[in-house]
Amino acid sequence: MVQAIVINEPGGPEVLKPTPVEVSAPGKGQVRLRQTVIGVNFHDCYVRSGLYKTLELPGIPGLEAVGVVEEAGPGVTGFKPGDRVGYMTRTYGGYAQARVIDADLLVRLPDALDDRTVGATLLRGLTAHMLVRQVFPVRAGHVILVHAAAGGVGRLVCQWAKHLGATVIGTVGSEEKAKIAAASGCDHTILYRTENFVDRVRAITGGRGVDVAYDSVGQDTFLGSLQSLALRGHLVNFGQSSGPIAPFSISLLFDKSSTISRPAVFHYFTGEGRDTMARELFSALEDGIITADHHHDYAFADAAQAHRDLEARKTNGAVLLIA
Repeated sequence: MVQAIVINEPGGPEVLKPTPVEVSAPGKGQVRLRQTVIGVNFHDCYVRSGLYKTLELPGIPGLEAVGVVEEAGPGVTGFKPGDRVGYMTRTYGGYAQARVIDADLLVRLPDALDDRTVGATLLRGLTAHMLVRQVFPVRAGHVILVHAAAGGVGRLVCQWAKHLGATVIGTVGSEEKAKIAAASGCDHTILYRTENFVDRVRAITGGRGVDVAYDSVGQDTFLGSLQSLALRGHLVNFGQSSGPIAPFSISLLFDKSSTISRPAVFHYFTGEGRDTMARELFSALEDGIITADHHHDYAFADAAQAHRDLEARKTNGAVLLIA
């Protein structure tokens, strides 16, 4: 028996309680994984509260974790006991001290990166890779706009894009966050609470606009992001922290031949692309192209407190459960 955080009904952080569960032997194509570091994300809070009804209850939340293979099931050839691995999954189950998981979801961790560094970066870093290397491949000479530039994904996007030679414009909510964004590669920072970011983008670019806008904010910034695009510019919406985007007329795209995408990292982190993305992410970390976030570590039994602090904005960086 091991401990897992089982949600029996939606609610506040108090519904997150350690519960003894039994972990079976791995079946064909599976491994038993002893987990060491578990990532806590806002998505988990939405699942816990019932806003997202994507986890069948009772169920174990959690999208990502790092651990050590304890046992490999029949047919598994790529992993063996003792291997350090990480994973990201849409089917949850991450909040557990141990679990059985399909081996084809795993990526091997390099010796140069410790478990907590990977745990603080995996989902965010893979999302950043998807954004700047695949959805809109950034190259030298591009001018890009990054909303929430000091946030978990935004900071990595700024670092990676700057390394690729882009001019980076970032929006932030405070002077403190402007310093973080600037240290992460932003050439220009915009305090969106006191400045009109559309006007500032026009001024910075001499009226041209940006080649791509990376927007995880959603409702509050969507139309402004469209207005900030250059001719044939692209808007990547990958979140909705301010609320969902209302239906809009597709004719809004005609004026500049703009394009929009709404990517999900799980659709990119699959098949042969999984190993490529992980390898390039880990190399970027090892080479200092991107840097791991500061992380807040919580004991596994303190998952409820981790959620409270995350929702109260008391954390600045990654939130991890140490199993």
